[in-house]
Amino acid sequence: MIDILCFLCGDVADPFERHPEGPWCEDCLPKRGLKRINTKTGHYYKLDGRRVSGVTTLIGNGMPKLNLIDWAARTVAEYVADNPAEIASLRGAGRQQLVDFLKTRHTAIRDQAGARGTDVHTYAQRFLSGEDELTVPDELIGYVEACVAFLDEWQLVPVLVETTVASRMWQYCGTFDVVGDVYDGTRRIVDWKTGASGIWGETGLQLAAYAGADFYHHVDGTERRVRDLAIDKGLAVHLKPDGTYDAFDTVIDPSAFKKFQHVATVARLARTLKADLIGPALPRPNTSQENVA
Repeated sequence: MIDILCFLCGDVADPFERHPEGPWCEDCLPKRGLKRINTKTGHYYKLDGRRVSGVTTLIGNGMPKLNLIDWAARTVAEYVADNPAEIASLRGAGRQQLVDFLKTRHTAIRDQAGARGTDVHTYAQRFLSGEDELTVPDELIGYVEACVAFLDEWQLVPVLVETTVASRMWQYCGTFDVVGDVYDGTRRIVDWKTGASGIWGETGLQLAAYAGADFYHHVDGTERRVRDLAIDKGLAVHLKPDGTYDAFDTVIDPSAFKKFQHVATVARLARTLKADLIGPALPRPNTSQENVA
């Protein structure tokens, strides 16, 4: 008799506990499932009891962002040029205090933009979920108006909103913004972006990863196959503060998913690259003439 091994731990599994992704032993079966855990600073995922990388984390760690180096330098330089009185005050407090303050200016601005994007996503989710009357802060009104304009003009009918997906085969998770049907009869997986720089190629990888996931977590708690959603295309939507938007097709076919896999592989290799390839420091060789002789 051939033993059937548990999908998760590799121990012998109960042959009657069969699932689409593989058999499970008694210990691992209760752990089976996808969880998104929200924290004060963000969120993380657990798949079958183990922490798993998110799509945006893998893309962020696997793709070089050379443009961000220039942006960070320019941001600090502009702050110094635009705030001479504050810089003079900090300089008077000492060199270290000035350095400590300036070295975090770009991260503060980045985090502020990230928080704004999160807030806009929340309002979009609420609107798509049927809330007609929303009280929106003044600084976000333009972005929300852009979102409403897109929904009206593209006649988007939501199928799923803010839904978590995962792949057991490739060990990643993520949360897409919306899957819906639009005016031309196609079904789109949509991603909102609010950054000043617009849409970057990483957004295509992001949507390809979501569309290529094994399953999504339905509101009833069940796992359902992403491929059964029959998504036709990706759609990246840049929401702007003036109430306008730009929409872009994105490729979500197997070739795009393969590119995401390559990036994810680089991200994972980077974690252990030194330990994998570099040994400990070698002792200094004793090559004196006396020893050579």
